[in-house]
Amino acid sequence: MRTLARGAHTTGELASAWELSAPEVSRHLAVLRRAGLLSVRRRGRYVHYELDTEVTAALGVDLVQAVLR
Repeated sequence: MRTLARGAHTTGELASAWELSAPEVSRHLAVLRRAGLLSVRRRGRYVHYELDTEVTAALGVDLVQAVLR
């Protein structure tokens, strides 16, 4: 969530950054997306995921501070 709070990223970018496989990252993103915590934008053939800070802010200041540490 911290990486996604700092800006939009593709599945491949996240997989590289966290040394995970793309399918593992996709599963995590799917959970966050179902929870309504992500904004998703398609740019050509790429999908960019970003943390929806308005939604997470509604969850509480403590969560947002923990994510942004």
